[in-house]
Amino acid sequence: MRRPALLAALLILAGCTSPPPAPTPGPTSAPPAPKPVAGRTVFGAHWDWNRYQQFEPYLRKLAGSSTYYELSWCDVEKTQGAPDWSALDSIAQRSKALGIRLDLKIRIGVCWATGGTAQHTRGQANKTESAMPRDLKAYQAFVTSLVKRYQPLGVTRYAIENEVNAQQYWAGTPEQYDTLVRAAAEAVHAADPAAQVVDSGISSVAMGMGIADRLLEAGQADQAVAAYDVYFARRIGTRGKQIPQVNDAAELQTALGHQVNQRNLAYLAVTDKLLADKVVQVRQLHFYEHPDGVVPLLDLLKATTPAGVPISAWEVGRFDKAADAAPEVVAEEMTKVTGELAAAGIVDVVWLPLAFNPGNKAGAEVRAGLLEPDGAERPAGVALAGLAGAGRGAAASPVDQDGLTGVAFSGNGRTSIVAWSDAAPVPVGLPGKDLGDGAAVKEVGDAPVLLETDQPLDKALDSLRG
Repeated sequence: MRRPALLAALLILAGCTSPPPAPTPGPTSAPPAPKPVAGRTVFGAHWDWNRYQQFEPYLRKLAGSSTYYELSWCDVEKTQGAPDWSALDSIAQRSKALGIRLDLKIRIGVCWATGGTAQHTRGQANKTESAMPRDLKAYQAFVTSLVKRYQPLGVTRYAIENEVNAQQYWAGTPEQYDTLVRAAAEAVHAADPAAQVVDSGISSVAMGMGIADRLLEAGQADQAVAAYDVYFARRIGTRGKQIPQVNDAAELQTALGHQVNQRNLAYLAVTDKLLADKVVQVRQLHFYEHPDGVVPLLDLLKATTPAGVPISAWEVGRFDKAADAAPEVVAEEMTKVTGELAAAGIVDVVWLPLAFNPGNKAGAEVRAGLLEPDGAERPAGVALAGLAGAGRGAAASPVDQDGLTGVAFSGNGRTSIVAWSDAAPVPVGLPGKDLGDGAAVKEVGDAPVLLETDQPLDKALDSLRG
């Protein structure tokens, strides 16, 4: 039987038993968003700015976190020589007022700057794929203007395009993307030497193909098939021959040979090269799979990310075409995924979407939100706010001992441990609480719970089993 401990634990983690009042709105009502610090993780979310008023009370609980906004040159400069920055100005100013660091994804789109006609149009905003600009110098001039305009508002990280492995996002070739990123990086650093260039964020599906391909190449066929099955537990069969069921290495090799997956692997290789060449300073991570997929993903990242390069998870979420999970299950899975990423040293974990949009084309909530469409908090929203509070100013460390898995946040004379057991319940010796009956937590099962102590990290870990 599941113990209803998660909601209570993370309410305690947030430092209250009921939501605190929102600070008075205003440009000085929230502290400035901090720069990323090695060993510390900030928890944030990505939201629809058209619904900012509904979300603002919750967003103020995430002060100190990060988010991103995707812009396109073609939207900002619909008419050549007449850019309109007003929408982006408002977003940057509001982010700063919230104390949330804004990162920008710089896309091109398809328009006068590229020539040709868009082949893919998506969403209510009618976004298109990007194509290579006809004039790289003009593109660099746009990037330079962008960086100089938003550096005073605290923007220091710029991703070049989004999920270029997908045709609906990038119409060019891998070689053209490499050229584009190098040109963009030159412009970014000329405008702000302290700024960081971020890769496009290879899609969650493509990362799974990278996991399987790497293991096959290493001669670890059984491990490759097992990792594929675990990673794509909720995807198999959703995209026909691109993500089929596989039973052995030969079937896996056939799946990897699908033209879409070959494209995925090609762009993953380009991204790795840009990181190795230090053209890109931050690796962007996208992940929407089952929590069990985190372990093979981290193995791939450890093997392919150059030492010292930070990994920033700009898109983390829960994809499930069935869209029938109970709110408590979503909260538990969200806590496990984000907790394990934090424990691995990921510097940002941004959940997407913040809230379900009932008007989306899928019709169902295939990507689980933290809030209701009107901004009311779900259990997952309460949990993320609690994690954000625990991680603020604290160092994150992995917990993997005595049958427990999770993350510990230490600092300011306190240690907070979010932990769970993937096997039998584990008795614990640190204080914690259970919302179900108000009793102290004496054991930890598969539902994440919070344990708190004023002991330093090493002593807290020693005290886990009493």
